[in-house]
Amino acid sequence: MSSDLAPRPSSAAPAVADGDNRYKAVQAKLDTLGQALDDAGLGLEELMRSIKKNAKRAEDAARDVANADLDPKFVELTSNVGVALGGAGVQVKKLHDTVQETADLTYETKRTHSKLYGALDDIRSNRRERTPRPGFFNR
Repeated sequence: MSSDLAPRPSSAAPAVADGDNRYKAVQAKLDTLGQALDDAGLGLEELMRSIKKNAKRAEDAARDVANADLDPKFVELTSNVGVALGGAGVQVKKLHDTVQETADLTYETKRTHSKLYGALDDIRSNRRERTPRPGFFNR
């Protein structure tokens, strides 16, 4: 059983975990994370299709081996491959669901961040006068 999967170059670079917490930097990091999660989700969907296809091939091969009156241990071994692939498919589906949920939460976080701080960033960005850094008045 061969796999048609091949590594793909990622379209999104990992988000840099630095101390830059300016509004636009945080928005960009959330965009990068969301895109990376979307790309991972697509890759996992492709992997699920491949696993399902290979599990079906293993089931067909096990049936063919059984119909050829070969030693039953070969039927069992071939069947076990299909069962193992089925189990792997279940786990990949769980991972895909988790990635999708995380992507959704990332986009929700970006929207919430924008609602809370977007207007403030517009005001601060369009002023001629410098404004205090966040937290300055909390001292």
